[in-house]
Amino acid sequence: MDIVSTGGVSDPELVERARRGEDAAFGTLVDRHRVAVFRAALAALGTREDAEEVAQEAFVAAYRHLGDFREDASFKTWLLSIAWRKALTRRRNVKSLLRRFVQPPDDVEWQVPEAGRSQEQAVLDRELHGHVRREIGRLAPKLRDALLLASAGDQSYTEIAGVLGIPVGTFKWRVTEARRQLKIRLAAIGYGHV
Repeated sequence: MDIVSTGGVSDPELVERARRGEDAAFGTLVDRHRVAVFRAALAALGTREDAEEVAQEAFVAAYRHLGDFREDASFKTWLLSIAWRKALTRRRNVKSLLRRFVQPPDDVEWQVPEAGRSQEQAVLDRELHGHVRREIGRLAPKLRDALLLASAGDQSYTEIAGVLGIPVGTFKWRVTEARRQLKIRLAAIGYGHV
């Protein structure tokens, strides 16, 4: 059961109160799950701004469709499913626009290196980060999404599998396979130590 220390009220109880018109109950649900929703959206989209917008859209959609929540899964899983679908829709729309109108810029950022790191090491780290991002982007969508959600870090594998509508074992396999393929691809371009 999803219970917080603040009053010990469960998610199902808060959902019921929100359905009866208690806006504060829905506000508590938003506060309780804000970070998880944001991290799921960020995993799909990669930018804070887009993730914040999608998180907001997910909460609005959840509020509007609270009557449709059947409680087959936890409220958190239902909410994360909404956020994930909205994030994937936005990702598809953004990629489509970029392909039609814009050549993506190089990700070259010149920053002062952290203490103890040379400028050369900072450049190498950015280069590796760029390779990792590109190779993750080249994974099959099912593997890529599983890896990104797993690395978002706020949901259990059971919750993420529920969001994706797949068995937990399938989700675990996808994460493992994504990591394996990523390691092979990075080794092929000279990053065998990663």
